[in-house]
Amino acid sequence: MKKKFEVWLPLLFSLVMILGMFIGYKLRGAQPNGGFAKSGRSTALEEALEIIRQKYVDSVKLDTLEANAIREMMDELDPHSVYLPPMDLKETNEALSGKFEGIGVEYNQIRDTVNITYVLKGGPSEKAGLKIGDQIIKVNDSLLAGKKTSSTTVRNLIRGEKGTVVNLQILRDKALLNVPVTRNNIPTPTLVAAYMINKEAGYIKLDKFGSTTYREFMETMERLKKEGLTELVLDLRGNPGGYMEQAIDIADEFLSGDKLVVYTQGTNSPKKEYRCKRPGIFETGKLTVLVDELSASASEILSGALQDWDRATIIGRRTFGKGLVQEIFPLSDGSALKLTVSRYYTPLGRSIQRPYNKGRKVYMDEIWERYANGQAYFADSNKVHTGKQYKTPGGRILYGGGGIMPDVFVGLDTSKTSKEINRLFFNGAFTDFVFHYYLNNQKVMEPYTSPVSFSQAFDPGKAMWQQFVSRAQKDTVNLTHIPEAEKLRVSNRMEAYLARFKWRDSGYYQILNLTDSVVLKAVDLLKTK
Repeated sequence: MKKKFEVWLPLLFSLVMILGMFIGYKLRGAQPNGGFAKSGRSTALEEALEIIRQKYVDSVKLDTLEANAIREMMDELDPHSVYLPPMDLKETNEALSGKFEGIGVEYNQIRDTVNITYVLKGGPSEKAGLKIGDQIIKVNDSLLAGKKTSSTTVRNLIRGEKGTVVNLQILRDKALLNVPVTRNNIPTPTLVAAYMINKEAGYIKLDKFGSTTYREFMETMERLKKEGLTELVLDLRGNPGGYMEQAIDIADEFLSGDKLVVYTQGTNSPKKEYRCKRPGIFETGKLTVLVDELSASASEILSGALQDWDRATIIGRRTFGKGLVQEIFPLSDGSALKLTVSRYYTPLGRSIQRPYNKGRKVYMDEIWERYANGQAYFADSNKVHTGKQYKTPGGRILYGGGGIMPDVFVGLDTSKTSKEINRLFFNGAFTDFVFHYYLNNQKVMEPYTSPVSFSQAFDPGKAMWQQFVSRAQKDTVNLTHIPEAEKLRVSNRMEAYLARFKWRDSGYYQILNLTDSVVLKAVDLLKTK
Protein backbone atom coordinates (compact mmCIF):
# COMPACT_ATOMS: atom_id res chain seq x y z
CA MET A 1 0.00 0.00 0.00
CA LYS A 2 2.82 2.36 0.92
CA LYS A 3 4.62 1.67 -2.37
CA LYS A 4 1.45 2.32 -4.38
CA PHE A 5 1.01 5.65 -2.55
CA GLU A 6 4.64 6.63 -3.33
CA VAL A 7 4.06 5.85 -7.01
CA TRP A 8 0.96 8.11 -7.18
CA LEU A 9 2.38 10.91 -4.99
CA PRO A 10 4.12 12.89 -7.80
CA LEU A 11 0.98 12.76 -9.91
CA LEU A 12 -1.12 14.08 -7.02
CA PHE A 13 1.32 16.93 -6.43
CA SER A 14 1.15 17.83 -10.14
CA LEU A 15 -2.64 17.85 -10.11
CA VAL A 16 -2.73 20.09 -7.03
CA MET A 17 -0.25 22.55 -8.63
CA ILE A 18 -2.22 22.70 -11.87
CA LEU A 19 -5.48 23.23 -9.99
CA GLY A 20 -3.85 26.02 -7.91
CA MET A 21 -2.47 27.76 -11.02
CA PHE A 22 -5.89 27.55 -12.69
CA ILE A 23 -7.68 29.05 -9.67
CA GLY A 24 -5.03 31.78 -9.38
CA TYR A 25 -5.39 32.66 -13.05
CA LYS A 26 -9.17 32.89 -12.71
CA LEU A 27 -8.93 35.05 -9.60
CA ARG A 28 -6.47 37.39 -11.30
CA GLY A 29 -8.69 37.65 -14.37
CA ALA A 30 -11.63 38.57 -12.15
CA GLN A 31 -9.81 41.61 -10.77
CA PRO A 32 -10.68 45.06 -12.17
CA ASN A 33 -8.46 46.40 -15.00
CA GLY A 34 -7.85 42.90 -16.35
CA GLY A 35 -5.66 41.82 -13.43
CA PHE A 36 -3.25 44.78 -13.42
CA ALA A 37 -4.45 45.92 -9.97
CA LYS A 38 -2.54 44.62 -6.99
CA SER A 39 -4.10 42.68 -4.15
CA GLY A 40 -5.53 44.20 -0.94
CA ARG A 41 -2.40 46.08 0.25
CA SER A 42 -2.59 49.82 -0.56
CA THR A 43 0.35 51.70 -2.04
CA ALA A 44 2.13 54.67 -0.46
CA LEU A 45 0.46 56.93 -3.07
CA GLU A 46 -2.99 55.71 -2.10
CA GLU A 47 -2.18 56.13 1.60
CA ALA A 48 -0.91 59.69 1.03
CA LEU A 49 -4.06 60.67 -0.89
CA GLU A 50 -6.27 59.25 1.87
CA ILE A 51 -4.35 61.13 4.61
CA ILE A 52 -4.69 64.37 2.62
CA ARG A 53 -8.41 63.76 2.14
CA GLN A 54 -8.98 63.20 5.87
CA LYS A 55 -6.53 65.59 7.49
CA TYR A 56 -5.67 68.51 5.16
CA VAL A 57 -6.61 72.00 6.42
CA ASP A 58 -8.54 72.99 3.25
CA SER A 59 -10.74 71.09 0.83
CA VAL A 60 -8.84 69.73 -2.15
CA LYS A 61 -9.68 68.12 -5.48
CA LEU A 62 -8.23 64.65 -5.11
CA ASP A 63 -8.73 63.82 -8.78
CA THR A 64 -6.47 66.75 -9.72
CA LEU A 65 -3.85 65.59 -7.20
CA GLU A 66 -4.02 62.07 -8.63
CA ALA A 67 -3.67 63.33 -12.20
CA ASN A 68 -0.65 65.48 -11.28
CA ALA A 69 0.96 62.55 -9.44
CA ILE A 70 0.52 60.32 -12.48
CA ARG A 71 2.01 63.01 -14.76
CA GLU A 72 5.06 63.31 -12.51
CA MET A 73 5.43 59.52 -12.57
CA MET A 74 5.21 59.41 -16.37
CA ASP A 75 7.80 62.19 -16.65
CA GLU A 76 10.34 59.79 -15.17
CA LEU A 77 9.85 57.42 -18.12
CA ASP A 78 10.58 58.00 -21.82
CA PRO A 79 9.32 61.14 -23.66
CA HIS A 80 6.53 59.23 -25.42
CA SER A 81 4.91 57.71 -22.33
CA VAL A 82 2.21 60.19 -21.27
CA TYR A 83 -0.90 60.53 -19.14
CA LEU A 84 -4.04 61.31 -21.15
CA PRO A 85 -6.92 63.07 -19.33
CA PRO A 86 -10.38 62.05 -20.61
CA MET A 87 -10.62 64.93 -23.13
CA ASP A 88 -7.13 64.30 -24.50
CA LEU A 89 -7.90 60.58 -24.83
CA LYS A 90 -11.07 61.39 -26.79
CA GLU A 91 -9.17 63.71 -29.15
CA THR A 92 -6.39 61.11 -29.62
CA ASN A 93 -8.92 58.44 -30.55
CA GLU A 94 -10.80 60.79 -32.87
CA ALA A 95 -7.63 61.86 -34.67
CA LEU A 96 -6.86 58.27 -35.67
CA SER A 97 -10.38 56.85 -36.04
CA GLY A 98 -11.04 58.38 -39.45
CA LYS A 99 -14.10 60.29 -38.24
CA PHE A 100 -15.53 62.55 -35.55
CA GLU A 101 -18.97 63.84 -34.61
CA GLY A 102 -19.58 67.41 -35.76
CA ILE A 103 -21.17 69.63 -38.41
CA GLY A 104 -18.79 69.24 -41.37
CA VAL A 105 -17.12 72.63 -41.81
CA GLU A 106 -13.61 73.98 -41.79
CA TYR A 107 -13.05 77.45 -40.43
CA ASN A 108 -10.36 80.05 -40.00
CA GLN A 109 -10.05 82.42 -37.07
CA ILE A 110 -8.92 85.73 -38.50
CA ARG A 111 -8.35 88.05 -35.56
CA ASP A 112 -11.69 87.90 -33.67
CA THR A 113 -13.82 86.42 -36.46
CA VAL A 114 -14.57 82.76 -37.22
CA ASN A 115 -14.92 82.38 -41.01
CA ILE A 116 -16.24 79.20 -42.62
CA THR A 117 -13.69 78.24 -45.30
CA TYR A 118 -15.11 74.88 -46.41
CA VAL A 119 -18.46 73.10 -46.23
CA LEU A 120 -18.37 69.30 -46.58
CA LYS A 121 -20.42 68.14 -49.56
CA GLY A 122 -23.42 66.17 -48.34
CA GLY A 123 -22.54 66.97 -44.71
CA PRO A 124 -24.79 68.42 -41.99
CA SER A 125 -23.80 72.04 -42.66
CA GLU A 126 -24.44 71.88 -46.40
CA LYS A 127 -27.86 70.35 -45.70
CA ALA A 128 -28.54 73.22 -43.28
CA GLY A 129 -27.59 75.80 -45.93
CA LEU A 130 -24.21 77.03 -44.65
CA LYS A 131 -21.81 78.49 -47.23
CA ILE A 132 -18.14 79.36 -47.58
CA GLY A 133 -17.67 82.91 -46.32
CA ASP A 134 -20.31 82.70 -43.56
CA GLN A 135 -19.08 84.13 -40.26
CA ILE A 136 -20.04 82.36 -37.04
CA ILE A 137 -21.23 84.95 -34.50
CA LYS A 138 -22.73 82.64 -31.88
CA VAL A 139 -22.76 78.93 -31.07
CA ASN A 140 -25.93 78.33 -29.03
CA ASP A 141 -25.66 81.04 -26.34
CA SER A 142 -21.88 81.46 -26.60
CA LEU A 143 -20.73 84.63 -28.37
CA LEU A 144 -17.65 84.22 -30.58
CA ALA A 145 -17.48 87.48 -32.56
CA GLY A 146 -15.35 90.23 -31.07
CA LYS A 147 -13.76 87.88 -28.53
CA LYS A 148 -10.40 86.18 -28.45
CA THR A 149 -11.79 82.64 -28.25
CA SER A 150 -9.30 79.79 -28.45
CA SER A 151 -9.56 77.34 -31.34
CA THR A 152 -10.05 74.53 -28.81
CA THR A 153 -13.07 76.32 -27.31
CA VAL A 154 -14.59 76.91 -30.77
CA ARG A 155 -14.07 73.26 -31.69
CA ASN A 156 -15.63 71.99 -28.46
CA LEU A 157 -18.65 74.27 -28.91
CA ILE A 158 -19.29 73.13 -32.48
CA ARG A 159 -18.63 69.42 -32.07
CA GLY A 160 -20.98 67.16 -30.17
CA GLU A 161 -22.82 63.87 -30.12
CA LYS A 162 -24.32 62.59 -33.36
CA GLY A 163 -27.99 63.51 -33.67
CA THR A 164 -27.83 66.57 -31.40
CA VAL A 165 -28.62 70.05 -32.73
CA VAL A 166 -26.32 73.07 -32.48
CA ASN A 167 -27.78 76.52 -33.16
CA LEU A 168 -25.47 78.84 -35.07
CA GLN A 169 -25.93 82.57 -35.56
CA ILE A 170 -24.37 83.42 -38.92
CA LEU A 171 -23.43 86.74 -40.53
CA ARG A 172 -23.90 86.60 -44.31
CA ASP A 173 -23.94 89.67 -46.55
CA LYS A 174 -24.48 91.91 -43.51
CA ALA A 175 -27.58 89.88 -42.49
CA LEU A 176 -27.83 87.81 -39.29
CA LEU A 177 -29.23 84.30 -39.79
CA ASN A 178 -30.08 81.62 -37.23
CA VAL A 179 -29.17 78.19 -38.59
CA PRO A 180 -29.81 74.94 -36.65
CA VAL A 181 -27.44 72.11 -37.66
CA THR A 182 -27.86 68.45 -36.69
CA ARG A 183 -24.49 66.89 -35.92
CA ASN A 184 -23.39 63.68 -37.61
CA ASN A 185 -20.31 61.55 -38.27
CA ILE A 186 -17.72 63.52 -40.26
CA PRO A 187 -15.01 61.58 -42.15
CA THR A 188 -11.40 62.67 -41.68
CA PRO A 189 -9.24 61.16 -44.46
CA THR A 190 -5.59 60.50 -43.65
CA LEU A 191 -4.60 60.32 -47.31
CA VAL A 192 -4.91 64.00 -48.17
CA ALA A 193 -3.65 64.21 -51.76
CA ALA A 194 -3.26 61.88 -54.72
CA TYR A 195 -2.77 62.66 -58.41
CA MET A 196 -0.67 61.82 -61.46
CA ILE A 197 2.40 64.06 -61.75
CA ASN A 198 2.96 62.90 -65.32
CA LYS A 199 1.89 59.96 -67.50
CA GLU A 200 3.86 57.42 -65.43
CA ALA A 201 4.44 58.87 -61.94
CA GLY A 202 1.78 59.20 -59.26
CA TYR A 203 1.93 61.17 -56.02
CA ILE A 204 0.35 60.19 -52.67
CA LYS A 205 0.48 62.27 -49.49
CA LEU A 206 -0.22 60.49 -46.19
CA ASP A 207 -0.98 62.86 -43.32
CA LYS A 208 -0.95 60.19 -40.57
CA PHE A 209 -1.59 56.47 -40.08
CA GLY A 210 -5.17 56.16 -38.85
CA SER A 211 -7.61 53.25 -38.79
CA THR A 212 -8.68 53.90 -42.40
CA THR A 213 -5.27 54.65 -43.96
CA TYR A 214 -4.64 51.26 -45.56
CA ARG A 215 -8.11 51.18 -47.13
CA GLU A 216 -7.68 54.75 -48.43
CA PHE A 217 -4.26 53.83 -49.82
CA MET A 218 -5.52 50.74 -51.67
CA GLU A 219 -8.50 52.55 -53.19
CA THR A 220 -6.19 55.37 -54.35
CA MET A 221 -3.57 53.01 -55.79
CA GLU A 222 -6.21 51.17 -57.81
CA ARG A 223 -7.45 54.49 -59.21
CA LEU A 224 -3.98 55.77 -60.07
CA LYS A 225 -2.97 52.49 -61.70
CA LYS A 226 -5.98 52.82 -64.00
CA GLU A 227 -4.66 56.29 -64.88
CA GLY A 228 -1.31 54.79 -65.92
CA LEU A 229 0.78 54.73 -62.72
CA THR A 230 4.01 52.73 -63.01
CA GLU A 231 6.09 54.93 -60.64
CA LEU A 232 5.20 56.40 -57.26
CA VAL A 233 6.23 59.32 -55.06
CA LEU A 234 5.02 58.54 -51.51
CA ASP A 235 5.14 61.67 -49.34
CA LEU A 236 5.52 61.01 -45.59
CA ARG A 237 6.87 64.45 -44.70
CA GLY A 238 5.29 65.81 -41.53
CA ASN A 239 3.59 62.46 -40.85
CA PRO A 240 3.87 61.84 -37.06
CA GLY A 241 2.85 58.18 -37.26
CA GLY A 242 -0.18 56.49 -35.73
CA TYR A 243 -1.23 52.85 -35.95
CA MET A 244 1.78 50.63 -36.63
CA GLU A 245 -0.38 47.91 -38.25
CA GLN A 246 -1.50 50.33 -40.98
CA ALA A 247 2.12 51.09 -41.91
CA ILE A 248 2.93 47.35 -41.94
CA ASP A 249 0.00 46.62 -44.26
CA ILE A 250 1.15 49.33 -46.69
CA ALA A 251 4.74 48.02 -46.58
CA ASP A 252 3.32 44.61 -47.51
CA GLU A 253 1.98 46.14 -50.73
CA PHE A 254 5.51 47.17 -51.75
CA LEU A 255 7.51 44.12 -50.59
CA SER A 256 7.37 40.61 -52.05
CA GLY A 257 7.25 37.17 -50.46
CA ASP A 258 7.20 36.88 -46.68
CA LYS A 259 9.84 39.55 -46.07
CA LEU A 260 10.20 40.89 -42.53
CA VAL A 261 8.75 44.40 -42.19
CA VAL A 262 9.52 45.14 -38.53
CA TYR A 263 9.90 43.37 -35.20
CA THR A 264 9.19 44.56 -31.66
CA GLN A 265 10.75 43.61 -28.35
CA GLY A 266 10.77 44.88 -24.77
CA THR A 267 11.60 43.79 -21.24
CA ASN A 268 8.00 42.69 -20.66
CA SER A 269 7.18 42.06 -24.32
CA PRO A 270 8.68 39.05 -26.10
CA LYS A 271 10.03 39.44 -29.61
CA LYS A 272 7.28 39.61 -32.25
CA GLU A 273 7.89 39.65 -35.99
CA TYR A 274 5.63 41.26 -38.58
CA ARG A 275 6.05 39.83 -42.07
CA CYS A 276 4.51 40.25 -45.50
CA LYS A 277 1.54 37.93 -45.96
CA ARG A 278 -0.07 38.75 -49.30
CA PRO A 279 0.84 39.64 -52.92
CA GLY A 280 1.30 43.41 -53.12
CA ILE A 281 -0.30 45.93 -55.43
CA PHE A 282 3.04 47.62 -56.25
CA GLU A 283 5.92 45.21 -55.65
CA THR A 284 8.03 46.07 -58.71
CA GLY A 285 7.36 49.66 -59.82
CA LYS A 286 9.83 52.49 -59.19
CA LEU A 287 9.30 53.98 -55.72
CA THR A 288 10.58 57.06 -53.91
CA VAL A 289 9.63 58.01 -50.34
CA LEU A 290 9.85 61.60 -49.05
CA VAL A 291 10.69 62.19 -45.36
CA ASP A 292 11.74 65.01 -43.04
CA GLU A 293 12.44 65.69 -39.36
CA LEU A 294 8.71 65.45 -38.53
CA SER A 295 8.29 61.99 -40.09
CA ALA A 296 8.05 59.74 -37.05
CA SER A 297 7.11 56.34 -35.66
CA ALA A 298 4.93 54.46 -38.19
CA SER A 299 6.41 56.65 -40.96
CA GLU A 300 9.86 55.45 -39.94
CA ILE A 301 8.72 51.82 -39.80
CA LEU A 302 7.52 52.04 -43.40
CA SER A 303 10.47 54.01 -44.79
CA GLY A 304 12.95 51.91 -42.76
CA ALA A 305 11.60 48.61 -44.12
CA LEU A 306 11.68 49.86 -47.71
CA GLN A 307 15.22 51.17 -47.23
CA ASP A 308 16.49 47.95 -45.61
CA TRP A 309 15.21 45.85 -48.51
CA ASP A 310 16.54 48.29 -51.19
CA ARG A 311 12.94 48.67 -52.36
CA ALA A 312 12.72 52.48 -52.40
CA THR A 313 14.92 55.55 -52.58
CA ILE A 314 14.41 57.64 -49.43
CA ILE A 315 14.63 61.38 -50.20
CA GLY A 316 14.64 64.44 -47.95
CA ARG A 317 16.01 64.96 -44.46
CA ARG A 318 16.70 62.76 -41.42
CA THR A 319 13.52 61.58 -39.74
CA PHE A 320 12.42 62.27 -36.15
CA GLY A 321 13.97 59.18 -34.54
CA LYS A 322 11.11 57.53 -32.61
CA GLY A 323 11.58 53.79 -32.28
CA LEU A 324 9.26 53.13 -29.32
CA VAL A 325 5.88 51.38 -29.42
CA GLN A 326 3.05 52.65 -27.21
CA GLU A 327 -0.17 51.03 -26.03
CA ILE A 328 -3.10 52.85 -24.42
CA PHE A 329 -4.28 51.52 -21.05
CA PRO A 330 -7.64 52.99 -19.95
CA LEU A 331 -8.07 54.02 -16.29
CA SER A 332 -11.28 53.88 -14.27
CA ASP A 333 -11.98 57.65 -14.44
CA GLY A 334 -11.97 57.82 -18.26
CA SER A 335 -8.33 58.87 -18.53
CA ALA A 336 -5.56 56.58 -19.81
CA LEU A 337 -1.86 55.84 -19.84
CA LYS A 338 -0.16 55.93 -23.21
CA LEU A 339 2.72 53.68 -22.21
CA THR A 340 5.79 52.52 -24.13
CA VAL A 341 5.79 48.72 -24.05
CA SER A 342 8.53 47.81 -26.53
CA ARG A 343 11.03 49.04 -29.10
CA TYR A 344 10.70 48.37 -32.79
CA TYR A 345 13.52 47.33 -35.09
CA THR A 346 13.83 47.51 -38.87
CA PRO A 347 14.32 44.25 -40.83
CA LEU A 348 18.13 44.56 -40.55
CA GLY A 349 17.82 45.04 -36.77
CA ARG A 350 18.24 48.81 -36.62
CA SER A 351 16.72 50.71 -33.71
CA ILE A 352 16.19 54.25 -34.90
CA GLN A 353 15.27 55.70 -31.49
CA ARG A 354 17.17 58.85 -30.50
CA PRO A 355 18.72 59.01 -26.99
CA TYR A 356 16.41 60.54 -24.35
CA ASN A 357 18.56 60.19 -21.23
CA LYS A 358 18.95 63.98 -20.88
CA GLY A 359 15.24 64.60 -20.30
CA ARG A 360 12.17 65.45 -22.33
CA LYS A 361 13.05 69.07 -23.03
CA VAL A 362 16.48 68.31 -24.48
CA TYR A 363 14.95 65.44 -26.46
CA MET A 364 12.27 67.60 -28.08
CA ASP A 365 14.57 70.60 -28.57
CA GLU A 366 16.91 68.43 -30.65
CA ILE A 367 14.58 68.88 -33.62
CA TRP A 368 14.92 72.67 -33.39
CA GLU A 369 18.69 72.25 -33.04
CA ARG A 370 18.78 70.71 -36.50
CA TYR A 371 17.62 74.03 -37.93
CA ALA A 372 20.08 76.00 -35.80
CA ASN A 373 23.18 73.91 -36.52
CA GLY A 374 22.63 73.48 -40.26
CA GLN A 375 21.51 69.84 -40.34
CA ALA A 376 18.24 70.79 -42.05
CA TYR A 377 20.12 72.67 -44.76
CA PHE A 378 23.43 70.95 -45.53
CA ALA A 379 24.11 67.26 -46.18
CA ASP A 380 27.63 67.27 -44.69
CA SER A 381 26.25 68.26 -41.25
CA ASN A 382 23.48 65.68 -41.41
CA LYS A 383 25.34 62.46 -40.66
CA VAL A 384 24.50 60.26 -37.68
CA HIS A 385 26.77 57.23 -37.34
CA THR A 386 26.18 55.18 -34.20
CA GLY A 387 29.04 52.79 -34.77
CA LYS A 388 27.35 49.56 -35.84
CA GLN A 389 26.88 49.16 -39.57
CA TYR A 390 24.04 47.33 -41.28
CA LYS A 391 24.39 46.07 -44.85
CA THR A 392 21.38 45.86 -47.19
CA PRO A 393 20.96 42.99 -49.71
CA GLY A 394 22.23 45.42 -52.35
CA GLY A 395 25.40 46.12 -50.34
CA ARG A 396 24.58 49.61 -49.04
CA ILE A 397 25.68 50.54 -45.51
CA LEU A 398 23.05 51.91 -43.13
CA TYR A 399 23.09 53.08 -39.53
CA GLY A 400 20.54 53.24 -36.72
CA GLY A 401 20.10 55.30 -33.60
CA GLY A 402 19.06 58.71 -34.86
CA GLY A 403 16.18 58.31 -37.27
CA ILE A 404 16.12 57.17 -40.89
CA MET A 405 18.89 58.83 -42.87
CA PRO A 406 17.69 59.53 -46.44
CA ASP A 407 19.55 58.00 -49.38
CA VAL A 408 19.34 61.38 -51.14
CA PHE A 409 19.52 64.51 -49.00
CA VAL A 410 17.54 67.60 -50.04
CA GLY A 411 17.90 70.47 -47.58
CA LEU A 412 15.52 73.27 -46.79
CA ASP A 413 15.62 76.25 -49.11
CA THR A 414 18.25 78.64 -47.76
CA SER A 415 16.46 81.64 -49.28
CA LYS A 416 15.47 83.88 -46.42
CA THR A 417 11.93 85.15 -46.03
CA SER A 418 11.79 88.85 -45.24
CA LYS A 419 10.51 89.97 -41.85
CA GLU A 420 7.67 91.81 -43.61
CA ILE A 421 6.34 88.65 -45.24
CA ASN A 422 6.85 86.63 -42.05
CA ARG A 423 4.79 89.18 -40.14
CA LEU A 424 1.89 88.79 -42.58
CA PHE A 425 2.08 85.00 -42.34
CA PHE A 426 2.10 84.93 -38.54
CA ASN A 427 -0.62 87.50 -37.88
CA GLY A 428 -3.06 85.80 -40.28
CA ALA A 429 -3.15 88.64 -42.81
CA PHE A 430 -1.88 86.42 -45.65
CA THR A 431 -4.57 83.75 -45.08
CA ASP A 432 -7.24 86.41 -44.63
CA PHE A 433 -6.28 88.11 -47.91
CA VAL A 434 -6.28 84.90 -50.01
CA PHE A 435 -9.58 83.78 -48.49
CA HIS A 436 -11.37 87.01 -49.32
CA TYR A 437 -9.75 87.12 -52.78
CA TYR A 438 -11.28 83.68 -53.41
CA LEU A 439 -14.71 84.81 -52.19
CA ASN A 440 -14.61 87.84 -54.51
CA ASN A 441 -13.31 85.90 -57.53
CA GLN A 442 -15.16 82.57 -57.46
CA LYS A 443 -16.67 83.28 -60.89
CA VAL A 444 -13.17 83.87 -62.29
CA MET A 445 -12.12 80.41 -61.07
CA GLU A 446 -15.25 78.59 -62.27
CA PRO A 447 -13.98 77.79 -65.80
CA TYR A 448 -10.94 75.91 -64.49
CA THR A 449 -11.62 72.17 -64.31
CA SER A 450 -8.42 71.06 -62.59
CA PRO A 451 -5.55 72.49 -60.53
CA VAL A 452 -3.20 71.93 -63.49
CA SER A 453 -5.32 73.99 -65.92
CA PHE A 454 -5.72 76.62 -63.21
CA SER A 455 -1.96 76.81 -62.63
CA GLN A 456 -1.19 77.05 -66.34
CA ALA A 457 -3.61 79.88 -67.04
CA PHE A 458 -3.84 81.84 -63.79
CA ASP A 459 -1.19 84.49 -63.09
CA PRO A 460 -1.39 85.88 -59.54
CA GLY A 461 1.81 87.86 -59.95
CA LYS A 462 0.14 90.99 -61.30
CA ALA A 463 -3.29 92.16 -60.14
CA MET A 464 -3.43 89.82 -57.14
CA TRP A 465 0.03 90.84 -55.95
CA GLN A 466 -0.86 94.54 -56.15
CA GLN A 467 -3.97 93.92 -54.08
CA PHE A 468 -1.82 92.07 -51.54
CA VAL A 469 0.58 95.01 -51.35
CA SER A 470 -2.37 97.34 -50.65
CA ARG A 471 -3.75 94.93 -48.03
CA ALA A 472 -0.36 94.77 -46.29
CA GLN A 473 -0.29 98.55 -45.91
CA LYS A 474 -3.28 98.23 -43.55
CA ASP A 475 -0.90 96.39 -41.22
CA THR A 476 1.76 99.07 -41.84
CA VAL A 477 3.81 96.57 -43.84
CA ASN A 478 5.62 97.89 -46.92
CA LEU A 479 6.08 95.27 -49.67
CA THR A 480 7.17 97.57 -52.48
CA HIS A 481 10.84 96.57 -52.14
CA ILE A 482 10.38 92.77 -51.85
CA PRO A 483 12.94 90.91 -54.07
CA GLU A 484 11.55 89.29 -57.21
CA ALA A 485 12.49 85.76 -56.10
CA GLU A 486 10.57 86.13 -52.84
CA LYS A 487 7.64 87.67 -54.67
CA LEU A 488 7.48 84.56 -56.88
CA ARG A 489 7.54 82.23 -53.83
CA VAL A 490 4.73 84.12 -52.12
CA SER A 491 2.69 84.23 -55.35
CA ASN A 492 3.06 80.44 -55.68
CA ARG A 493 1.80 80.04 -52.13
CA MET A 494 -1.19 82.28 -52.91
CA GLU A 495 -2.00 80.14 -55.93
CA ALA A 496 -1.80 76.96 -53.84
CA TYR A 497 -4.13 78.40 -51.19
CA LEU A 498 -6.64 79.40 -53.86
CA ALA A 499 -6.50 75.88 -55.30
CA ARG A 500 -7.18 74.43 -51.87
CA PHE A 501 -10.43 76.37 -51.52
CA LYS A 502 -11.71 74.80 -54.75
CA TRP A 503 -10.00 71.37 -54.87
CA ARG A 504 -9.11 70.78 -51.22
CA ASP A 505 -5.68 69.44 -50.17
CA SER A 506 -5.12 67.60 -53.43
CA GLY A 507 -5.33 70.91 -55.33
CA TYR A 508 -3.10 72.61 -52.77
CA TYR A 509 -0.31 70.04 -53.16
CA GLN A 510 -0.62 69.86 -56.94
CA ILE A 511 0.21 73.57 -57.10
CA LEU A 512 2.77 73.63 -54.30
CA ASN A 513 4.64 70.59 -55.64
CA LEU A 514 5.34 72.37 -58.93
CA THR A 515 8.13 74.25 -57.14
CA ASP A 516 8.85 71.80 -54.27
CA SER A 517 12.55 70.88 -54.50
CA VAL A 518 12.07 67.49 -52.80
CA VAL A 519 9.24 66.43 -55.13
CA LEU A 520 11.16 67.66 -58.16
CA LYS A 521 14.20 65.64 -57.06
CA ALA A 522 12.03 62.54 -56.63
CA VAL A 523 10.54 62.88 -60.12
CA ASP A 524 14.02 63.42 -61.58
CA LEU A 525 15.32 60.25 -59.87
CA LEU A 526 12.38 58.23 -61.15
CA LYS A 527 13.32 59.26 -64.70
CA THR A 528 17.00 58.33 -64.33
CA LYS A 529 16.99 55.39 -61.87
